[in-house]
Amino acid sequence: MKLAKVTSPHLHGNNDTSQVMKLVILATLPGLIALVWFFGWGVLINLLWAWVVALGCEALVVKIRKRPLGYYLNDYSALVTATLIGLALPPLAPWWLTVVGVGFAIIIAKHLYGGLGSNPFNPAAVGYVVLLISFPVEMSSWLPARGVEGAITPGFLDSLKSIFPLFGNVGVDVITQATPLDQLKQRPGLTISEIWLPGSAFGRFAGVGWEWVNIGFLIGGLFLLFRKIIYWQIPVAMLGSLLLMSLIFWGGSGSEGHGSPLFHLLSGATMLCAFFIATDPVTAAASHRGRLIYGAGIGVLIYVIRVWGNYPDAVAFSVLLMNFCAPLIDHYVQPRTYGHSKNDHDKSGDS
Repeated sequence: MKLAKVTSPHLHGNNDTSQVMKLVILATLPGLIALVWFFGWGVLINLLWAWVVALGCEALVVKIRKRPLGYYLNDYSALVTATLIGLALPPLAPWWLTVVGVGFAIIIAKHLYGGLGSNPFNPAAVGYVVLLISFPVEMSSWLPARGVEGAITPGFLDSLKSIFPLFGNVGVDVITQATPLDQLKQRPGLTISEIWLPGSAFGRFAGVGWEWVNIGFLIGGLFLLFRKIIYWQIPVAMLGSLLLMSLIFWGGSGSEGHGSPLFHLLSGATMLCAFFIATDPVTAAASHRGRLIYGAGIGVLIYVIRVWGNYPDAVAFSVLLMNFCAPLIDHYVQPRTYGHSKNDHDKSGDS
């Protein structure tokens, strides 16, 4: 039987998977520049090493699965996962920490479930949580940002030696400290005004360096929105719910205060989460209303865990918890089928 010729109009776009992934990596550039400036060359070294580990793990698993190597490596998805983990690691994180985090993300969280498009949980968030739970000391050893009193930002070679110690410990002695989020959470009964002193790590709003890092990722996120790579619902809902929670439970500058709205919006990995992690189309809710609920849930969870939980940033935990909820959200907010009324949709669901 001769098949009829397909004549219906079709929409064509220039964005395939590899193009989208490359744009996502490009959009992290403003935040990366801010991280390198305030925390040193270790950030860039971690990122490049994470790329190497990710490509190696991807190639290994693809070969084991007997799939075409070039096809899978050219989609850049492994590099996006590596980028998100590399940007979140402390600047002088030892080389093996990157191997564990990125390797777990690529091999277990991604390929164990069938590879790109089949993973129910965000691979970068899974890899980061594994590191945070397993190696809390290494994951909390951040350098004080450039501009903090007494801060020493190591050069490229010193950073390289600290991350990859050759012939024993050949690193450089530097001072590490907790992030402003952690310092605010662990303050021993001090008021916010007592710890927010000139020359401290808290800066003007959310921590020296961290304010500009988050602004950098915000700029990158706006670029992704402009190029229509991500939907606006998730970042707007996440940042809006985080803003609302921080307004309701602000508590002022006393000992019971939990930080201002600007502090929560511009500290930690807030903007990286809003535009680069939470917006993963595979693990997020699919409908417009679903994305609003999904993003709002992440924002609420970030604040709840930051203020009343054990982890100061809480971004990865919040994303993974809402990954669990995404299928349920999609089930209850299915969009109406084109050409049918809401009553028709309800009747078909009841039958």
